Amino acid sequence: MQTVTATDLSRNFRVMLNRVEFQHEELLIVRNNSPVARLLPDLATMTAAEAFADLYCTLPKEAGEQWLADSRIDETVDGEVRNPWAS
Repeated sequence: MQTVTATDLSRNFRVMLNRVEFQHEELLIVRNNSPVARLLPDLATMTAAEAFADLYCTLPKEAGEQWLADSRIDETVDGEVRNPWAS
C-alpha cells in the first residue's frame, strides 16, 4: 500500500485516482504523519452472463438436469399472452 500525504493527494488527485482505478493500487492518506483514510479500488464488476458462466460447475449433475427440465416451456402451453388483471 502506497502512503501519500493529503497535500500530495490534493495536488495530484487525477494521477492518484488513475493509479487506484487502473493499476488497482491502495493509497493510505496521511495528514500530520497520522493515517486518516485509505483509498481503495472498487470491487470488480461483472455482467450477469459472467456471474452465471460457471454455475453449471457448482451444481450436482442431477440438480443441473432437473433445473434444465424445469426451465423448459411445456408444449401444452398455448403461447397466448393474457392480461392477469382482467376480471
